[in-house]
Amino acid sequence: MKVKITKGKFQGIQACANSRGVIAAAAMDQRGSLKKSIGKAMGHDATNEDLTQFKISVTKILTPHATALLMDPEYGLPSLEVRAPGTGVLLSYEKTGYDATVPGRLPDLLEEWSVLRLAESGADAIKILLYYNPFDEEHINRIKHAFVERIGAECRAIDRPFFLEVLAYDDKYDEKGVEFAKLKPKYVAAYMKEFSNDRYGVDVLKVEVPINMKYVSGTSSFGGSESAYTKEEAMEHFRTASKAASKPFIYLSAGVTDEVFRETLELAGQSGVTFSGVLCGRATWQDGVPVFGSKGQAALEAWLSDRGVKNIEMLNAVIDRYAKPWYDIYSGLENIDVI
Repeated sequence: MKVKITKGKFQGIQACANSRGVIAAAAMDQRGSLKKSIGKAMGHDATNEDLTQFKISVTKILTPHATALLMDPEYGLPSLEVRAPGTGVLLSYEKTGYDATVPGRLPDLLEEWSVLRLAESGADAIKILLYYNPFDEEHINRIKHAFVERIGAECRAIDRPFFLEVLAYDDKYDEKGVEFAKLKPKYVAAYMKEFSNDRYGVDVLKVEVPINMKYVSGTSSFGGSESAYTKEEAMEHFRTASKAASKPFIYLSAGVTDEVFRETLELAGQSGVTFSGVLCGRATWQDGVPVFGSKGQAALEAWLSDRGVKNIEMLNAVIDRYAKPWYDIYSGLENIDVI
């Protein structure tokens, strides 16, 4: 039986992919954390204009090497004017961060925006970030499930694809520690299975890799102390999580260095998983923040034109080698009925 995908959703996903259906998107929707980093580099508080100018420079220099751009509508809309022709646009719909005084890291939406307004501002696709613990208290996950269902319904109504970014957490553990690293494969596989359910209306999952490379023995990224898994075990975790998904999925870089992210994708590719690309931000441009803070926008653009472009080109080489078209999850374009 053919898979039915509406014309708007199909075209929106294709707008974010290259000619062979692989997504190599640049993420630039960081807000509060990026503003703080810029301010630290400047030695004083950064302004909203500083944040916007940084986003403009990254967009101008890196989008010629990306298939799409993930941006926020609060500070990033001017960047859309300087993106490379043909670059797809994903716009974030969620507020940055979460209220730490309320249990569950509950999501919230930008109050002045809707899927309709984002589409009118140029969005080919809508992105939402969700912190999710599959084994959290039932009432917390009911809130999150209903939240995602509402976004899915809104995207269906406007006929725009819904990219859901999910980050696993467990407040009982340090998410960077070895104990959570051991649990992470189970958490990632569980949420990939959950949000593949059609009731949520998710079109593309933007997910973490199911392991923490710092704890994979036998890799260059291994921290050298405690191991959570061997390289072979890590590859099996990749395969298990991939099998849990019945929607296309792409990997996020989660703030690791470009060297670590490339090795991570190499491991995913060697595992034979069906990932359809990446949505990568800080791994390619984060080292430009101190350059911008201390030397200004021209120096940032010079750094991006050299090191930033090299980072993204090296990443693209790995993606070209291993990533599969997003429609392969549906057994190819010939098995999709665009309605």
